[in-house]
Amino acid sequence: MTPPKQNSPSDISASEIAEELGSLQLEKRPEGVLLPIKAKPGAGRNEIRGVQDGALKAAVTQVPEKGKANKAILELLAKTLKLRKSQISLVSGDAASQKVFLVSEIDVDELRAKIADAL
Repeated sequence: MTPPKQNSPSDISASEIAEELGSLQLEKRPEGVLLPIKAKPGAGRNEIRGVQDGALKAAVTQVPEKGKANKAILELLAKTLKLRKSQISLVSGDAASQKVFLVSEIDVDELRAKIADAL
């Protein structure tokens, strides 16, 4: 018996992406935009896996010790969203799977568009 096919990011329709992005809880602050992240350290590969419970799901291969996974998530966000690492900083969730990153020098709509392009 063949297992059910898993949806890859390229299999997701535009309407599904729009729906996911609508549930992403981005918050504008004077310093930038707060981006909630649901972290999955120790994954098979580094990737953005969509939106879950209002947060962007980020999977990284690094283990959650001594900030390695946090650094890997920051690098993944910078690469995937085409941002400078200096624009992204962890503001909460240092040792938790639920994290919040601050993305500076960007507005909510521009960040949402970058995330849509990445999904």
